[in-house]
This record gives sequence, C-alpha cells and structure tokens, in this order.
Amino acid sequence: MSLRLLLPLVLTVFLTGCKSEFERVRLSGNVDMIYQKGVDYYEKGEYQKAQTLFEIIINNFRGKKEAEDLYFKYANTHFFLKNYLLSAYYFNNFTTTYPLSNLKEEAEYMVAFSYYRLSPIFRLDQAYTRKAIDGFQDFVNNHPRSERVEECNRLMDILRAKLERKAYEEAKLYYDLREYQASLQSFENLLRDFPETRDAERIRFLMVEAAYAWAANSIREKRQERYEQTLEFIQVFRNKYPGSSYKEDLRKIETLTQTALKNL
Repeated sequence: MSLRLLLPLVLTVFLTGCKSEFERVRLSGNVDMIYQKGVDYYEKGEYQKAQTLFEIIINNFRGKKEAEDLYFKYANTHFFLKNYLLSAYYFNNFTTTYPLSNLKEEAEYMVAFSYYRLSPIFRLDQAYTRKAIDGFQDFVNNHPRSERVEECNRLMDILRAKLERKAYEEAKLYYDLREYQASLQSFENLLRDFPETRDAERIRFLMVEAAYAWAANSIREKRQERYEQTLEFIQVFRNKYPGSSYKEDLRKIETLTQTALKNL
C-alpha cells in the first residue's frame, strides 16, 4: 500500500480510537468510571465531553459528598461552552441547593458574569444587561470584602454606560424625528436615571432646542405655555453651566423665544 493511501487510513483509525474511548465510557453504565473520566475531560478543557458525561451521572451523586463539586463543574461547562443562559441558570440553582458551600460566593459571581456575557450591543433589548447589574450589585452587597468587588464595580460601570448610551440614542432619535415632546421626556428620564452622565451639558442644551422647536410647532393656543417652558429650560441651563460653550446659541434661542412671546 502506498504511503499516500496509508496516512489517511492511520489517521482514521486514530480518530476512531479516540472517539471509541469516549463512547465506551459513555455507554459503560459504570458511574464511577464516567465520573472520573468526566473530571479528566474537564481538567483538560474538553468541556463538551465532560458535560456529556456529567449529565449521565449527576443524579446518581445526589446526596453524596462529590455532588457539590460535580454540580459546580457542570455549571461551569455551560459557561466555558458559551451557553451563558444555562450557566446562569445552573449557577443560580447551585446557590440555592448548596447555600453553605464554599463555592457559593463564586457561583453568585458567575450568575452575574453569565448575564454580563449575554448583554448585547446598546441598540438591542437590555434585559440581560439589567440582570447582570442586579447580580453584580447583589454580590457587592452580600460580599463587601470580596476581592471581586472592584471587578464587579468596573463591570457595572461598563453596563451602565451601555444603558446610558441606549437612552441617549433613543432620545436623540426622537429629536431627529421632530418628536420633540417625546424627546424632552426621554432626555429628562436620562438625566434622572444617570445623574452623573458626562453628557449632561449637551443633553440640557438639546432639551432647550427641543423645547423651543416644540413650542414653535405647536398650535397657537399652546405656544405661550411652551415658549415660557423654553425660557425655564434656558434659565436652568445658565444656572448649571454659566461658562458654557453653548452660551451664544442659547442667547439666540432666548431672543427668538422672547420675540415669539411678544408676537403672540
């Protein structure tokens, strides 16, 4: 037989042998063997094989001393395989099933971290982002001396910045679409939810512009009230940012507003 034909045959036999070993263990019915081989696969980073074997025997260890470590490893395989929703589910189950475990603190962190991994770009629904923030905050509250507190705070800052970006872009979209009332309400909600935002000055200026545009595009009976509201927004802005780079633009809007009120 030529070498060219022999090499694929050898490779096939080798791969079949490796697979046969896993299949032999999986189908053996030997709980101890499956457990030990599952742990071996886990420690080697072969998480799919480890998970498959753990699933076969995990119920057999219920009530035994190995159960706690086995369940934690099983939850971890889901995380390593990027099945983050399942890893959050199983780590959460771990915290309730083993409330006195030395691994409970780590499991609580992994619940939040799994949701962190599920957090999508800011344009999409942020339900998992909020779950992650809640999880990290609970962890910090429950374990204030943990070495993970600093990391939790850092990750929460990242997640909150994402929520802030989403809120800003939604409010700005209303503004660009000339939905000025909705824009004003959205900007107000943003400032309430994120009082420390670095974009507060720009947001408040956009609120002045939106208030003026809303008034100018209102029916006559509503204009006076809304122009007066615009002047209130202008005064709030001046009080907060007396040296703002927007002061000239602000003065122009104020002049237009006062003129419109006189004409009414």
